[in-house]
Amino acid sequence: QVQLVESGGGLVQAGGSLRLSCVASGFTFVSYSMGWFRQAPGKEREFVAAMSWNGGSASYADSVKGRFTISRDNAKNTVYLQMDSLNTEDTAVYYCARSRGPAAYITKAQYNAWGQGTQVTVSS
Repeated sequence: QVQLVESGGGLVQAGGSLRLSCVASGFTFVSYSMGWFRQAPGKEREFVAAMSWNGGSASYADSVKGRFTISRDNAKNTVYLQMDSLNTEDTAVYYCARSRGPAAYITKAQYNAWGQGTQVTVSS
């Protein structure tokens, strides 16, 4: 079955960096775009970044553009999220997700498989 396992979360000071990883299994990784979402306490899960099946295109939420970078290694069935210049508003549980197709979709409805999430906490 489809499995997405995130890692790399933790506690970091404002201005710091973290790199999240998501290892996928149970499906043909190269056939799907992958995305990252996040959910802060009391808030809806929101889109962060997505990358097309071949890495040819990426999309970002305005709030992270220029600070976060999504990438993927199809040989390792892994998608990454490099997060730089973190601030306290980035504190959330971060989820890896597999889309329904190859494009870099930005809406939750376009994703049908989710990881368990990894906590990112940014302290001031």
